[in-house]
Amino acid sequence: MTNRRWKVVITDYEYPDLRFEEETLRRLGDNVTLVKAQCRTEDEVIAAAFDADAIMSQYAPVSGNVIDRLEKCKIVSRYGVGYDVVDVRRATEKGICVANVPDYCMDEVSDHAMALLLAWARKIPQYDRRVKQGVWDYKTETPIFRMRNQTLGLIGFGRIPRAFAGKARTFGLRVLVHDPYVSDDAVLQAGCQPAALQELLRESDYVSVHTPLTDDTRGMMNRGLFRQMKPSALFINTSRGPVVREEDLIEALRQGWIAGAALDVVEREPISPDHPLLKMDNVILTPHVAWYSEQSEAEMRTKCAMNVVDVLQGRYPAYLVNPQVKEIAKLREIGG
Repeated sequence: MTNRRWKVVITDYEYPDLRFEEETLRRLGDNVTLVKAQCRTEDEVIAAAFDADAIMSQYAPVSGNVIDRLEKCKIVSRYGVGYDVVDVRRATEKGICVANVPDYCMDEVSDHAMALLLAWARKIPQYDRRVKQGVWDYKTETPIFRMRNQTLGLIGFGRIPRAFAGKARTFGLRVLVHDPYVSDDAVLQAGCQPAALQELLRESDYVSVHTPLTDDTRGMMNRGLFRQMKPSALFINTSRGPVVREEDLIEALRQGWIAGAALDVVEREPISPDHPLLKMDNVILTPHVAWYSEQSEAEMRTKCAMNVVDVLQGRYPAYLVNPQVKEIAKLREIGG
């Protein structure tokens, strides 16, 4: 290993300490300077990381403008599954590896999506409020319908929705899937049914979106799609807030185009105190917590740092987002 000193910048974090990151980076020996920042803007990221060898980022923007100012960066490693805060194309052009942690919270997010569905189906939040108001009467929230043989529609079929589908099927739900990047055979092998988007929206009692946030998916859940859903349907989002046109969702809820929404993410986080969604009884909200358990947080932080270790030791990271970078960055394959 080279004797040079590496500079690793954590642009932002919301943890009480960085013990998992520090422990993992010790694999590089004593020649690491770890910079702990709390950047919110491009200029703050540039100031902290222009001379970094590696960047770990949670929410801070690693935009094309930032990447253009990086002098020697070899990797940008993103805490979590999504990497929409990173300009992957520009990083690739500059020979910078981009990595994420796509597999750390499959159980947690799929559990959370299932919990939101169950809470709505059994009207748990509504009954909880009634009981605390002194009302002990099941009739206040009728009707409730049996879940077995109802239909769950999944938009996107990556790791998390596949886990969600398995859990939903144990409750007797029929599962429809729309994902143009997944073969019908793969959907069928998972015990689900492939469907066109319009068919899924028309037939589903619960519609759950699981797409990554890209230029193509930003705002994809819009007025036109909500109008195609059942008026009795629930919309669930545990992916990214901006995949939904929020003003269209609010209109759908107010107009009765759909019955309700269960959201772990919103367009701008944290949600503003005067947001219309906060005043709606047919909306369940949680604070972007679907990913979280003590185990998943430790796994995410460790793997995010391990991506950095891999690259600084001359290997491609295990979770390389941009394999096209191999045309420029000549590193060893894992195990090589």
